[in-house]
Amino acid sequence: MYCGTLLRVGLVLALSRLGFAQTIVVNGQVLSANESTVHPAFVTVDPSSSNATADLFPGETYQFTDAVLANLTDLGLTNIVLFGFGDPATAPNQSIIGPCKTFPGEFVVFPGDITNRVFNLLLGGSLIKTKPLASPCYSDYGNQNAAKCAEITSRWSDDSYIHTNDPTSINAVLFEGTSCVPHTVNPYALNCTIGAYPTMSVNVTTTSQIQLAINLARNLNLRLVVKNTGHDYSAKSTGAGSLSLWTHNMKDIKFYEDYEEGSYNGPAFKMGAGVQVFEAYKAAHEHNVIIIGAEGKSVGLTGGYILGGGHSPLSSLYGMAADQVLSMEIVTPDGRFVTASEKSNADLFWALRGGGGSTYGVVTSMVIKAFPDLPVTTLTFSLTTGENLSPDQWWEAVRAYFDDFVKYTDAGNYAHFNLNSSSGAYVWEMAPWFAPNMSKPELQALAAPFFKKVGDLGIDLKPVYQEYTNFYDAWDKSFPLELWGSNLARYGSRLFPRENWEDPATLSSTFDAIRYVVDVGAIVSAYNVAPAPKSGYPDNAVNPAWRNAVLHAMDIAAWSQEMTPELITFWSTQLTAIWGARWRDVSPNSGAYLGESDYIEPDFQQSFWGNKYDRLYQLKRKLDPWDVFYAQNAVGSENWEMSDFIFGALPSQNSRLCRKGTNSNPWRRSEMKTTH
Repeated sequence: MYCGTLLRVGLVLALSRLGFAQTIVVNGQVLSANESTVHPAFVTVDPSSSNATADLFPGETYQFTDAVLANLTDLGLTNIVLFGFGDPATAPNQSIIGPCKTFPGEFVVFPGDITNRVFNLLLGGSLIKTKPLASPCYSDYGNQNAAKCAEITSRWSDDSYIHTNDPTSINAVLFEGTSCVPHTVNPYALNCTIGAYPTMSVNVTTTSQIQLAINLARNLNLRLVVKNTGHDYSAKSTGAGSLSLWTHNMKDIKFYEDYEEGSYNGPAFKMGAGVQVFEAYKAAHEHNVIIIGAEGKSVGLTGGYILGGGHSPLSSLYGMAADQVLSMEIVTPDGRFVTASEKSNADLFWALRGGGGSTYGVVTSMVIKAFPDLPVTTLTFSLTTGENLSPDQWWEAVRAYFDDFVKYTDAGNYAHFNLNSSSGAYVWEMAPWFAPNMSKPELQALAAPFFKKVGDLGIDLKPVYQEYTNFYDAWDKSFPLELWGSNLARYGSRLFPRENWEDPATLSSTFDAIRYVVDVGAIVSAYNVAPAPKSGYPDNAVNPAWRNAVLHAMDIAAWSQEMTPELITFWSTQLTAIWGARWRDVSPNSGAYLGESDYIEPDFQQSFWGNKYDRLYQLKRKLDPWDVFYAQNAVGSENWEMSDFIFGALPSQNSRLCRKGTNSNPWRRSEMKTTH
């Protein structure tokens, strides 16, 4: 029950009466609390105080402590009670406010001007009130600007940097509610609303800022989200009425030529939570080493990417990105700052490497392994049906490649390829076949049987080989900046296991399941990758299905602005209920990749974590009994639900978040329109 005890009711009433002006008491004198009387709430600790080998970064040494809290309490700072630390051992089983996350306007303290001012003073002025990125295209926020709108519109889809550099912009605008986008994305939009974007964001540069925000969110039962870059396909970085921690500007990087941590001795990097792949790879290149990171340039390396596992062009050689982590610094749901490593908070360290972001806390930095640089050879080609090539011949060529996936990954290769029939013609793009530590003659020899089979079909693929002396140049030239921010598609995925290639009948069924999706007019974007290196991998929370996989395939349902909501609903339903079901049927003991998956993945606990889920869930209950952290399909998210849906089945982030079974009055902030 959520009626609350008299004690809880009393606390709510007390909070509701707090401060109609922010003040502080010094030597018995009541003073106005402002920048001259209240300094940012932190003390500077010794950089060597970390339990990891690596010293803390400067921003990590700025910490909110019990002593700082006690001092501000003694000084009578307005609303300081809202920033107290939590204790999981004595945490109440129910919210002091109710079953739903507190929403703006319901509770006088949030986002009340007084609380915001005090919060901003303690933060050091880093609180940002949300103005959606596309707001210059509309009059709603008082910043309409045709030139700025034109610039944003021209860069919206193919320049992800403008989104990662914005406090609240995200990739998955469909689930946000498409509430404020250029007219090229939603030509039917009449205005710009905040939708599911956070009410406020903290521009994080210090540990203390994260601690203050977590404590405030926990004590007021606010929805708290974390945005690093906003790439996530499931809109984990946004939520209506939320407070957001924007970690993008935690950009510190330090290289250790000879680093020791646990049993590891070798080169390593310590990287802040906001470091993106292009920055990390550049730093590694400058030191003649490589790190295991994403294909995408603007992805945040040390955020949700690694926390969710992280596959890489180097995964067939070295494993998942999460496998490379030696330690992490993190603020946990109680507001405390701790180190997670094999020797410090080992259970948390296990969970953070693959257990998903926005679940156990906010990571401020990671120490990750580095490896000697290596040469790379790439291979690209394209094949399209037409007068001289039938769809059946095209599929025979694809099958010739498909049959030897195990051989390619055993050789340490990685490939990203796309199969697409949405235009009427069938198009196969190899983009690219990526062969680390291989010369051109070695890759030619590996691929020779495939090209012979294709040649016997009368097809000349005209492969283009390119040799590189180092990883950085190969990656930079091979992978363009990723597309962003469409409301006209939805993704699913599946990890197909090696065992499917060991039985001819199962292999044919697997191939037919993938072919079905393309034949009905959809898109398959896939990766031939096997992150179970011969050298082994650590015990962590990475989905065990990854260790048996040789193919990570995504199926993409796309539609147009002109389609009716009924037709869009049909295609969206097909993705999960028909295409996904076929893929699951041919890989019943496998799973899917959390970071690139169906927004409503059936039995997501099993699919994303397999037999590791129970351990992850129990740790979530232990460390976060308040459910400070929630994200779509995250560990423990099955206990919560959104109050509204898109196309009948997709939880809308532009709606209310409540404990499951308690949200009896579906409610939205504003009417959500994704198409006409």
